[in-house]
Amino acid sequence: MMYDEIDKKLLELLQRDSKQTNKALAYALGLSVTAVYERIKKLENNGTIKKYVALVDQKSVDKDFVVFCSIKLVQHTQDYVVKFEREVAKLNEVLECYHISGDYDYLIKVLVEDMEAFREFMVKKLTTIDHIGSTYSMFMINEVKHTTAISI
Repeated sequence: MMYDEIDKKLLELLQRDSKQTNKALAYALGLSVTAVYERIKKLENNGTIKKYVALVDQKSVDKDFVVFCSIKLVQHTQDYVVKFEREVAKLNEVLECYHISGDYDYLIKVLVEDMEAFREFMVKKLTTIDHIGSTYSMFMINEVKHTTAISI
């Protein structure tokens, strides 16, 4: 998909604050409200804009203990992979899951209240998934950069 400079600027503005009115976006882009509306609809319809979300402050909901957990499966059969991915997708504590290359098969990002909650998650949820051979957990000390905006 080719984007002109206006599309790129529009996407930048929407990623910064998707609740801006079309009028405010039109003013920032030097376009009419109708032109902005049509561009946004085009970007939604072609799948460039997938959805709109609210980013919740982790501390305000007592979920600021972040763990990155590497997971190795006992085997790499299609059945094991499919079952693991289906089961891990059901876990509310898992914000992100990536099938990766290297020494481990998956990397998950877990968000919980504290160390005790993470232990509970590991013992009662994650390790109950069949075919996990080993895990390696790393705890976040400080968030240096976190963005959802993609540079276009």
